[in-house]
Amino acid sequence: MQRRAMIALVPVAIAFGLVVGLAFLPMASGFGGVAKVGSEAVLDLPDELVLPPAPESSTLYAADGSTVIATFGDQYRVQLEYDQIPESVINALVATEDSNFFEHNGVDPEGIMRALVTNIADGGTSEGASTITMQYVRQVLSYTATTPAEVAAASEVTIDRKVKEMGYALALEEEMSKADILTNYLNTVYFGNGAYGIGAAAQVYYGKVPADLTVAESAMLVGLIQSPSTYDPINGSSEAAQVRRDHVLNRMVAVDFLTSAEGTEAKAEGLNLNPQRANNTSGGAIDSDYGFFVDYFEKWWEQQEDFGETEEERTARLYRGGYEIVSTLDTELQDAAQEAVEKQLEIGSEFALGSVVVEPGSGAIQVMAVNRNYSNDISGNGPNTSGAGKGSYPNTTNPLLSGNSAVPGYQAGSTFKLFTMLAALEAGMPLDTTIYSPYQYTSKYVVGDGSAACGIYYCPKNASASANGNYNMWTAYGASVNTYFVQLAERVGVENSIDVAERLGIKFRQSEDLNLIRSNPSTFGPFVLGVTQSTPLDLAAAYATLPADGVYCEPIPASSAITGTGGQIVFPTACEQAISVEVARAAVDASRCPTGYGAAKGSCGYGTAPQVGAAVDGPVAGKTGTTDGNSTNWFAGFTPNAAVASFVADPDGPENFVGKSNLGKPANASADILAAQWELSGEGKFTPPTELVH
Repeated sequence: MQRRAMIALVPVAIAFGLVVGLAFLPMASGFGGVAKVGSEAVLDLPDELVLPPAPESSTLYAADGSTVIATFGDQYRVQLEYDQIPESVINALVATEDSNFFEHNGVDPEGIMRALVTNIADGGTSEGASTITMQYVRQVLSYTATTPAEVAAASEVTIDRKVKEMGYALALEEEMSKADILTNYLNTVYFGNGAYGIGAAAQVYYGKVPADLTVAESAMLVGLIQSPSTYDPINGSSEAAQVRRDHVLNRMVAVDFLTSAEGTEAKAEGLNLNPQRANNTSGGAIDSDYGFFVDYFEKWWEQQEDFGETEEERTARLYRGGYEIVSTLDTELQDAAQEAVEKQLEIGSEFALGSVVVEPGSGAIQVMAVNRNYSNDISGNGPNTSGAGKGSYPNTTNPLLSGNSAVPGYQAGSTFKLFTMLAALEAGMPLDTTIYSPYQYTSKYVVGDGSAACGIYYCPKNASASANGNYNMWTAYGASVNTYFVQLAERVGVENSIDVAERLGIKFRQSEDLNLIRSNPSTFGPFVLGVTQSTPLDLAAAYATLPADGVYCEPIPASSAITGTGGQIVFPTACEQAISVEVARAAVDASRCPTGYGAAKGSCGYGTAPQVGAAVDGPVAGKTGTTDGNSTNWFAGFTPNAAVASFVADPDGPENFVGKSNLGKPANASADILAAQWELSGEGKFTPPTELVH
């Protein structure tokens, strides 16, 4: 059903179209459009005549639901209620913009005729006749536009647009009180310097709330509405701002909102500015330490099809929809992780040390910490270690922890041995599967020439010559015996190792990796020892599958939201049984060996990261990883209710040797992070396997 709002309330409809055309279009445009406007002077409006709400910034909270970690918005605004707006502001606005506001019904015929006479005399469009209600209509149509075409349509100088504005204004005044219209107007209008609404303007220009504004200050702010850039007292002309302020005060005297003496007293005041930096809501994170998480959240939001057909529409909803979103970030654990990371490698190092924590069973991303400032300002950055130009330290916005097409990750090293062990367990091989593993082993995999080749065959070595003899899954995983896992892969098939990795969420972003995996996966022997690239986020989510009894959950940065209209949203987790419960439990038992925590069903022998077990006052498991040439060093591990993956590498030159002094730092950082996690929220235990043991 449609309600029809009649444009012609005082004059007839065609007369209104004629007056609007003459008043708002240059005289040179002629009268060609008047008949069309006259014939369409009755505007069809939907039942919901109150205009859409003005855009509001969305707020991102930490997992506790109360700590603000980011805001997203095109504008800085502070929403106010009518009783929070001082009378001096309202009087200044009405006196200057629409002195008949309280008498007309949305369209002011007297104002239109006055503008008509002035514009005819000037031969142009020097004076308009938009009421406050019509200006508010234009603001909302402009702010809620999501495409350039919609933005242009909201402000183009045409008869059709003016008629539409007038129709909306008339309908709006039937649905809203004058107080509500004034409140909405003053909450949305732009005051310059990034401030939208009187609440933001009072803060930006005077560092105070609106209730504390003086009459002169109120007049100065209202004077900005006509042209914020022309009258900008901070970055433009303070003299122009004062002249404009005095004009507003004169108007207040003219319509009896001020006495002549009060006006003179107010004009005697200086501008008395106290400029404050606008809370730039388009910047996202309120703290650089949260920047990489917030960046990931924003990219994740852009992929959520429920928020629009295109990424642009989804972003517009985030920046203008007034959502209150609860994220998964644990700020206490994040702060502890940031401290642990910087304890190992300070911000400013050319090498990046970063950690991600994911909750098993939900995929909730609880931590994203790295020894970098999240910032676009690279003017003070160090040199790029792999070529000319600036490097990514100490400032960057590159997704070092989550990856993308331009940042595929870093060679994963021995952390990928997990996938071959899981493939073997799925094939029915028990944990005590024993294989003689020499210091160097020539495999069946053809790789051609290279440092890891014997002739044309892949022949990796162990980390030390002393690492040789009989090993099973407990001891080989604990000591990270390369030649054991290559032989295990020969028995189970590398293609099955790759299959397990993909089931556990590992993504291959580098084209070279993809080509090798897709062309003939069964021959890709080096995959076993982690020559492909991965990210801390992927690895943390993959390792989280083990304490979750084989349930893999896609990483997710948010749990719930309240829409701008009060609707409730719960973001579903995407979880599936990727491996069986017994396979997961068997893998957990072997994973206890590297940390020194000790297996429940077997003997571990040497572990490569005993500092982790020593630091964590609870059950802990995991795996170290080092690549050929020590270009990357890793640790991925977990407690019963948290999984972490930490790395150190040179993002600008992934092949660069990280230095012996940096080896082990990911395990050290992970030890501190998991120790903090267990102290803050640790619970549960590892359930020993009942199958796949002997």
